[in-house]
Amino acid sequence: MAIIGPNGSGKSTLLEIVSGHLKPLAGRVVLGGENIHGLSPRQRAQRIGLARQETILLFSFQVREFVRQGRHAHLGRSLFETDEDERWVDWALEQTNLGAFASRRILEISSGEFQRAVLARTLAQRPRLLLLDEPTANLDIGYQIEMLRLIRQLAASENLIAVVVTHELNLAAEFADALVLLENGRCLSKGKPHEVLRSEVLSRVFRTPVVVDQNPSSGRPRVTWGTT
Repeated sequence: MAIIGPNGSGKSTLLEIVSGHLKPLAGRVVLGGENIHGLSPRQRAQRIGLARQETILLFSFQVREFVRQGRHAHLGRSLFETDEDERWVDWALEQTNLGAFASRRILEISSGEFQRAVLARTLAQRPRLLLLDEPTANLDIGYQIEMLRLIRQLAASENLIAVVVTHELNLAAEFADALVLLENGRCLSKGKPHEVLRSEVLSRVFRTPVVVDQNPSSGRPRVTWGTT
């Protein structure tokens, strides 16, 4: 699923609520029959993984050490990683095609590789719900497609629920099964891409003329910005 909307519409705030970092003013967030705000921080971290676009780095860890941080919620009283933890680190590196970069310093890799490392660290948590805030920001089109294709494949193969916040409407249309369109902190529309991406609605919400037609290659909706 992809969450879309203009700046200030509440996309990242909604993601923080779903992750359990913020409490809703009303209602609740339920995952697997459990209210996530009734769980301890460690329990939430074992179930929900949040990959933020902006990750503060205080040290230039090796990529493997950076990804290993995702196992913290699963560590026992010894506070040291077990063979099981290392197995999931290896798995996350393999899934994101970062095995060859495992010994590289995190500050020495490209933006695209770093975004994959952030995803790998989150995958190492083995979450049931994967939340991603602008995972394709500052990436070229090749890396954007690679990232979203990988997320979609992992959601299917690992039985994950993947929720992506993005400004890339056409990429959301191509890779998401469902969209949620926010405006001023409220859900304006939700459903399949062709149900949500309507020219009259997008033109009003984004305050610019928009044309929605069909991508001839995929049959999915295609959004084009107008000039009048």
